[in-house]
Amino acid sequence: MTAPAEPSQPPGAHISRGEWGLILLLMAIQFTHMVDFVIIMPLGGRLIDELSLKEAQFAHIVSAYAWAAGVASLAASFVMDRFDRKTVLLTMYAGFTLSTLFCGLAGGYELLLLSRTLAGAFGGTAAVALMSVIGDVFPPEKRGRASGAVMSSFAVASIAGLPAGLMLAEWFGRGAPFLVLAALSALVWALVWSKLPPVRGHLTDNRPNRWAEFGEVVSNRTYLGAFAFSFFLVLGTFTVASFIGPYLKALNGWTERQLAQLYFVAGACTLVGMTVVGRLSDKLPRLTLFRVIGSAAIVMALVVTHLPAGPLWVAAIAMSAFMVVAAGRMVPVQALLLGVASPKNRGAFMSVNTAVQHAATGLAPLIAGALVTLNPLPPVGFENVGWVAAVTAAISLVLAGVLKPAPADKSPLDAIDAPVSDALGLPEAHDNRGPVVAKPISPEEPTPEIAKVVS
Repeated sequence: MTAPAEPSQPPGAHISRGEWGLILLLMAIQFTHMVDFVIIMPLGGRLIDELSLKEAQFAHIVSAYAWAAGVASLAASFVMDRFDRKTVLLTMYAGFTLSTLFCGLAGGYELLLLSRTLAGAFGGTAAVALMSVIGDVFPPEKRGRASGAVMSSFAVASIAGLPAGLMLAEWFGRGAPFLVLAALSALVWALVWSKLPPVRGHLTDNRPNRWAEFGEVVSNRTYLGAFAFSFFLVLGTFTVASFIGPYLKALNGWTERQLAQLYFVAGACTLVGMTVVGRLSDKLPRLTLFRVIGSAAIVMALVVTHLPAGPLWVAAIAMSAFMVVAAGRMVPVQALLLGVASPKNRGAFMSVNTAVQHAATGLAPLIAGALVTLNPLPPVGFENVGWVAAVTAAISLVLAGVLKPAPADKSPLDAIDAPVSDALGLPEAHDNRGPVVAKPISPEEPTPEIAKVVS
């Protein structure tokens, strides 16, 4: 299917100081969310030993996070666009912070499972609200860099979050990483509450009832194609990612410390790679960029799943290359997805899309687990996971053609030759001569609303 030509993107669109302040706030939220999501996996051995868990119970703890996030995101699609984005973000992030605290205090399987379920539900919904803020605030020519910066939090979590969490657990016990993360999240919540301006521009549209709104999202053929695209894209990535650590550890007899070194190197490379891709995403056609990087991801999925036993540096190169292309392709994808939905139902669209992605995240480990056998040694079956990932990634390359930009996709920051009220979602102001019209805003000058972030 051939996608319509993308509009040209101004090469000189500059992100202002105020906009970078907003991006840093959103990055802090995403960082804490991603650390909470990934830290449970390298802590698996310790949790199984200290809580006397069975392997199946630990698998339930890991998958509960993704399934809860998916269900909560879908439920949020009914109401997300009816409230100020800031209110939704703060409410969900507060729930995430408390749930993470409960994870650190959990003394048994049942309480930990409940805490992880709540953390997934609140964290997943907060992530939806966060991406909706990006879609509403940043114009299309800046959206790629904003999305790339926020999504780079996954790499930062791998570089700093995983090693720090493992050391905290070793020094102070299994609950220490979650307690420290909860304290950090509380600090971030306070910063967001004090610095993030209200985001209400989407509230100016006439609202249908919640069932009609949901029906509009799930009956739109373009949206359904986007959801199918997201499903196959994420499924391919996480079938490999869910077992790559345990497989390499079993294959080579490595320790958790060596795995931490592996994730550190791969995360550092991913951080650099996503920054580069974010800039390219605002200068090159995003669909073409995705297909180039997505093709490389197919190759690297096959390479990393067919690795023989070998030195750590060989695995570090292969795993880094896989993570760079697997995460890098998500930068143009996120910008494309944000442009698919119109502002009036972008929150509902992103909620459903996130639910689909979490469903794929929850299904991927089950598929990989059915194909891989770690014991007795040597481990077998990971190469089959690579072929599954390659097929699903190829399907996503084809489905990418259905991602069509919504008409009149503008940002509240795009206030040139428009009333101030249009930019900020406020009633139109008047003086004796008629409506007050905003003067053109230079790339260096943030809007009054975003300027509050750095004031």
